[in-house]
Amino acid sequence: MGTLYSAVFFAPPGLDEQAVNAGLFNAVDRVDQQMSTWKADSDLCRLNTAPVGQWQAVPRELLQVLHTALLVSRESGGAFDIGVGDLVSAWGFGPAKQLDEQRANALRMQQRKPASEVLEIDSSTARVRKVEPVALDLSGIAKGFGVDELARCLERFGVTRYLVGIDGEMRARGLKPDGQAWAVAIEKPLRGVREVMGVMELTNAAIATSGDYRHWVEVGNTHYAHTMDPARQMPLSGELAAVSVVESRCMLADAWATALMVLGVEAGSKLAQRRGMDALFVLRDGEGFKELSIVGGQVQTQC
Repeated sequence: MGTLYSAVFFAPPGLDEQAVNAGLFNAVDRVDQQMSTWKADSDLCRLNTAPVGQWQAVPRELLQVLHTALLVSRESGGAFDIGVGDLVSAWGFGPAKQLDEQRANALRMQQRKPASEVLEIDSSTARVRKVEPVALDLSGIAKGFGVDELARCLERFGVTRYLVGIDGEMRARGLKPDGQAWAVAIEKPLRGVREVMGVMELTNAAIATSGDYRHWVEVGNTHYAHTMDPARQMPLSGELAAVSVVESRCMLADAWATALMVLGVEAGSKLAQRRGMDALFVLRDGEGFKELSIVGGQVQTQC
């Protein structure tokens, strides 16, 4: 995935650390092998290049991620859409790493259907097919699923107190031996700078953040984030700098953070309230930031 993973845990006596290390690596490597757009032989890339209308067998893990992605897409009104792989590539956020303005502008003019309308899943046989051409990209959900796989790996070894993460997407279970929850830093959304904005205490939950400050391109005087807005068929640019979401699973937190980021603070916060979500919106305000915190669907802070 081009990044680092981590696992901090309190283990039962006699745990085979080498076996745990191997298990953790295999967990994230399996996700990468299945869902990467950077590996031409990944299961996702094979699905992307498969003929329209042809059923493709896919691993159960990929099937689960696709199913969840389409569910979040429908529940977010299409704000979360995995069918934007062509846009990701054109804007230089894919393997090519090169902005193609001519292609990006051409794609903006095309009619587009969300992946939820052009992808069919047969869960009973673990098969997927496209009914229309679509380029799938799972960068808004696969990393969160990878975190969940790290958690499942530790639990298979009998570990019940842990904090696992991939590049800032985190999942925690249990408490530390001193009874404290796991402390997770919330990063200040500054481009090119790593700085802590606050700390979230986490137990038996996962957190993920979508933001515009890690990966972006600058065109003229405008910064465009790596997250695509399916409705505008363009990357995000605006006052909303980051959205963090707390959920039961990191896959859900990852996808919903992306969806709320795409929706923006007004529509996103309203949806978060209707769904009873825990979410933090961080907006740029001159040289500083404003925050909107929602806990259990209720607005807690607005400053």
